Amino acid sequence: MSDNDNEVIEVGDLDAAQWNDYAIEQGWSDGLPLIMPTEAAVDRFVEVCRGDNEPFPPMTPRLVVPTLRGIAANAVMAGCRAEYMPVIVAAVRAVLQPNYNLHGSLATTHSCAPMVIVNGPARKSLQINCGANCFGQGARANATIGRALQLALLNIGGGTPGEMDRATQGSPAKYSFCFGENEEESPWAPYHVRQGFAPTDSVVTAIACEPPHNINDHASTTGAAILTTIAGTVSQTGVNIVRGGCPYVIALGPEHAQTLKRDGWSIADMQQKLYEDSKVHYSRVAPEQVIYAATRGNDVVNDHLYLTASPERIQILVAGGPGKHSAYIPTFSSTHECSVRIANL
Repeated sequence: MSDNDNEVIEVGDLDAAQWNDYAIEQGWSDGLPLIMPTEAAVDRFVEVCRGDNEPFPPMTPRLVVPTLRGIAANAVMAGCRAEYMPVIVAAVRAVLQPNYNLHGSLATTHSCAPMVIVNGPARKSLQINCGANCFGQGARANATIGRALQLALLNIGGGTPGEMDRATQGSPAKYSFCFGENEEESPWAPYHVRQGFAPTDSVVTAIACEPPHNINDHASTTGAAILTTIAGTVSQTGVNIVRGGCPYVIALGPEHAQTLKRDGWSIADMQQKLYEDSKVHYSRVAPEQVIYAATRGNDVVNDHLYLTASPERIQILVAGGPGKHSAYIPTFSSTHECSVRIANL
C-alpha cells in the first residue's frame, strides 16, 4: 500500500480477522472485509497488464502517480480475479481524464460515485452482469471491479470519507457501481459504438453519478407514453443537474427498449424528446435555486430550466432483464462521460 513500488510492508503472520483490523487501522478499508495483497497476488495481477506502459497522470487529491502495482494491490483487496485488471486499469484512466472532474467529484458534498459501464466482448469473457439485477448483488465482476476503483481512489488518491470525500450522506454506490450494457437485447447500436469505438473493442465509460432512480411503467403500451413517464421522473428540482450543462443517464430496460424501437424511436429522437419534456418550469424551483443555477450558466429559457446543455448530452443505453422498469441516473453535474478502450483484452 505504499507509493513506492519497491516497498513491501511486513505485517507478520496475521489471520484474516487480524489483517482486516490492521487494514482498518491504516485507513485502507471501505468497511467491508479485504483480501490481503500479498506480493505473489499483486505480481499475478500486474502480469495480466504487462506491456501497458502508458503513464498515468497524478491522482487527486494527493497527486500521487498511480502504478500498476498500486492498482493491483487495491484490486486484490477488493476481491477481484486477476483477469479483471485491464478493466480496472481502464477505469482508473477514465476517471483521471480532466473532463471527469475527479477532484470535484471527490470533494463535493453530493452523493456521487464513479459509475463504470463496460461494453464490448469483455462483458462476456469476464461474466459482467448486464441483465437482471445488473445494479445489484450477485456478480463478482460487477461488485469487485467497482470496489477496486473505489479503493484506489481511497488509498492512492486519498479520497478519505469525512476528510477529502466530503459527501453529506454518501450512497451505497460508493462501495461499488459497475455494470455492463445489455448489448444483446438493445435494438440500437451499442453505447460504445455510438461513442466512436469499434464493435469489437472492449470499453470502460466512467461518469460521476448518483445511484439509479427506478422508473416503473407497466401500463404504457407505446414508446411515446414510456418517454413521458421517463421525462416525468427526470424532471426533479433537487438534483444537481438542475444547474444544467452536464449529462444524465437513462438505462432502458429491454422491454421498454423494444417498445420504443417498435414505434420507430431512434436514440436522437429520444434525446430530443427527453430534453424538451424533462425541462422544469421555474415556478417549481425555489427562487434561490433559480438564481444559483444562473450563476452556474443555466438560465431560465421560456420560463423553464433545461437539465442538460443539449439533447446529445443525454446518455441512453440498455441494461437489465425482464420487467417494465428503466432507470434514471443523475450525474454530479460537473462531470462528463469519459470512455477508455480496455487494453490487453
